[in-house]
Amino acid sequence: MDQPAPSAVVGEIVGDLQIKRRRPPPCAIVIFGVTGDLTGRKLAPALYNVMVDGLLTEGTRIIGVSRPQLSVQELASKLHDGVEQHSRQKPQPELWKKFVGMLDYVSGELHDDATYTALAKKLDDAKAKGTRGNVLFYLATPPNLFADILKKLAQHKLIERGRATEPFTRVVVEKPFGRDLQSAVALNDLIASFIDESQIYRIDHYLGKETVQNILVFRFGNSIFEPLWNRNQIEFVEITAAEEIGIEGRGTFYESTGVVRDVIQNHLLQVLSLVTMEIPASFSADDIRNEKAQVLRSVRPFSLVDVATEAVRGQYRGYREEEGVAKTSETPTYAAMRFMIDNWRWQGVPFYMRAGKKLARRCTEVAIHFKAVPLVLFKEEEARRSLQPAVLVLRIQPMEGISLRFVAKVPGEAINVGNVHMTMNYADAFKRPIAEAYERLLLDCMRGDATLFNRRDAVDRQWELIDPILRVWEATPGVELYEPGTEGPASAEEMIRRDGHCWRPLSDTAPGC
Repeated sequence: MDQPAPSAVVGEIVGDLQIKRRRPPPCAIVIFGVTGDLTGRKLAPALYNVMVDGLLTEGTRIIGVSRPQLSVQELASKLHDGVEQHSRQKPQPELWKKFVGMLDYVSGELHDDATYTALAKKLDDAKAKGTRGNVLFYLATPPNLFADILKKLAQHKLIERGRATEPFTRVVVEKPFGRDLQSAVALNDLIASFIDESQIYRIDHYLGKETVQNILVFRFGNSIFEPLWNRNQIEFVEITAAEEIGIEGRGTFYESTGVVRDVIQNHLLQVLSLVTMEIPASFSADDIRNEKAQVLRSVRPFSLVDVATEAVRGQYRGYREEEGVAKTSETPTYAAMRFMIDNWRWQGVPFYMRAGKKLARRCTEVAIHFKAVPLVLFKEEEARRSLQPAVLVLRIQPMEGISLRFVAKVPGEAINVGNVHMTMNYADAFKRPIAEAYERLLLDCMRGDATLFNRRDAVDRQWELIDPILRVWEATPGVELYEPGTEGPASAEEMIRRDGHCWRPLSDTAPGC
């Protein structure tokens, strides 16, 4: 797969950006698990960046909750390491001092009443300093701790049902949202026993990425594309999430998760819903999420026979030697599957999805393959043979952008045809840095905008679609080994070629579309 070229296009910013950057109301951001990896890598850098960008309202406070006995300065030092390593804007002395001034900390066990008594006092102090009683609880903990946390918050009257608007109480939960349909339903029932759906923000960082957000703008803001976005003009669609890295020491985690639960059930099915949803009545959160849920309901469920023919699992050679991995592990590090959508717009169009580790190149993208021309008019045999259908690629990472491949005549006397690649990279086209996904998502939580967050009906439906695959795979051995640094298992190529299609190559030497 060719690396994206620098943008050959210029982005034009329309309107006053400063007017559109609505600052959220002040609030207390309470992070359970503040000393964990997620806070260091994602949350602290994101909060620091939005503060530097002037998007945090005066009076906002950040209260960490975790087990270690730490002073606020010790917590700040720990967070500084994460911001230094992972933030797009490195900590500057004066700005970091301002950020530290927003911090507070509660140490204690998450099942201990004393922890929540101390937290209540911190929240009262924060309210006196300007939060107006607005609280955002971020559960950056394993899901098995959610019950204890929510129960204690309710017992100490720190969460209140129905407070979706000011003074608001909102709860952010990280994936995984269960490990199968049954556990997802139980988890959602648990959360719903304490707060309303309007107060729950199920975060999926993929939905905060610029290219994912742009799918809707690209589709519904350009009249030239929407008439093409259907079964009449599109032959097939690929959705790829390929990584070069392996599990990086997370053997125990990955053994209980695998690539389907880690990437496909959540990230890629959400991307699928954005690519295929119908035009919403408005760009409000409810209207967009209604259409996403509707198209997911139209996705054809897998039968047991379908799992054998339309889904492929693989494992990179060497995975079983990783720390924390069983020597006979059948956990897939690669999966590919074929989805069909039974509705008027997409009937008959296959959607091929693949995700894996230790592949030839890091690449997350949506590739829309248009139909071939119905009749080739060129007399030259070489031109006839080299004619390829157009492909539109929405690149999610790295180098976020959009490219379009189409054919054009090569200059010269003969009719020679060549492919042209028009590429737009966000950072180059608009000359603006691309914010990290968590920056946008945290701001939306504070603003009360749930557009980019998963709703319960969509989460349940995603598990309904994936559950049959997991049940078959976990009951029967048969994972196919593949070499690290390659395209993945050979059976994935066989699956797509049965329909007369092929994957876009991940490596420069592999054949493909």
